[in-house]
Amino acid sequence: MSERSERALAKHKEGCNCSQSVACAYCDLVGLDETQARRIMGGFGLGMGCMEGTCGALSGAVVIASLKLSDTLPDGPAKKKQIYDVCGQILRAFQEKNGSVICRELKGVGSGKVLRSCDGCIQDAAELLEAALFAPDGEKEGGA
Repeated sequence: MSERSERALAKHKEGCNCSQSVACAYCDLVGLDETQARRIMGGFGLGMGCMEGTCGALSGAVVIASLKLSDTLPDGPAKKKQIYDVCGQILRAFQEKNGSVICRELKGVGSGKVLRSCDGCIQDAAELLEAALFAPDGEKEGGA
């Protein structure tokens, strides 16, 4: 487990939601302070606004990836494609590993079959983000 994914898990144990946990573990690498990261990601818990949609840990990873890759407003078509490609790569790898990217499915709401714990989702999202964008040169899977 990477130091950043351990940091994300520690943030969760401190009371951050899943999205805040991932975002806070990487926020310094994209010029965001932790207070800002917590505020931005506050509404993404429990699958965005408690609606049990897309996993909050993945939402945190997507926000950090977007901040890392975006350099202008508005981003041009090539930059948008890069952002979408990297974020899609993270989400596809997460889905392949866990069987879903949807919070309620991951938690087994309705089915009773838990696919992945919140801590597991946080760890996976953090490690996929790191592999895509923050691994040392030569170890990155895709990205900048």
